[in-house]
Amino acid sequence: MFDRLKILYELQNIDDQLDELEELRGDLPNAVQELEEKIKSIKDEISAKEKQKKESLSKREENEKEADKLKESQKKFKAQLYQVRNNKEYDALTKEIDHTDELVAKLESENDTLADVSKKLSEEIEEVTPQLDDLKEELKIKEADLKEIIKANEKEESKLTTKRKEIEAQTKKPDYAAYMRIRKAKKGKAVVTIRRSACSGCHNIVPSQRQLEIRRNNKLFFCEYCGRILVSSEIADTVEV
Repeated sequence: MFDRLKILYELQNIDDQLDELEELRGDLPNAVQELEEKIKSIKDEISAKEKQKKESLSKREENEKEADKLKESQKKFKAQLYQVRNNKEYDALTKEIDHTDELVAKLESENDTLADVSKKLSEEIEEVTPQLDDLKEELKIKEADLKEIIKANEKEESKLTTKRKEIEAQTKKPDYAAYMRIRKAKKGKAVVTIRRSACSGCHNIVPSQRQLEIRRNNKLFFCEYCGRILVSSEIADTVEV
């Protein structure tokens, strides 16, 4: 049991050092992620607006072709007006001419609206593009800062990570599961010692009888207040910091 407790304390010691290296990065990882998400969001927005512009242009070209066809038909109808033989034929042709006028006017009106939409989309794209450039520059700087910090601690972190894997492999599954559960709940600190008769995690007094039992190093004990694993100073003294 002594070795099981020692391994858990060693694991905590390694994780403490890894946590310290993580803290050196500060908020940079989150800042980089947030910037990447903002950039992606703006790029998606620009892409969507560009697509709308393209569809608008395509529709306008389609409408112009249709309007040209209608105007050509209208010329034929007007030419036929001079060849009519009765009022019925004249009325039918003028009706077609008027209907064609309406269709052409409708297409031209739609194109005016589409042109306004395209203009607005262009303005919106122009408005966000400088923002995108600024975010890209900010991301570049923060990525460089983060890379520099990671590089400075790369060897130490790699060494600790390798050592952690070795210790984890020696840890019994139930012990490791309990350790990780507590570590997650207590923001990193799962295994603690007793200092001045109190749990060094939550600083609540540990009963004298319980302290004696913990010093026997023959059982896994949890703080009755914070739930952390309690180990004796003897265990802590055997682990290199």
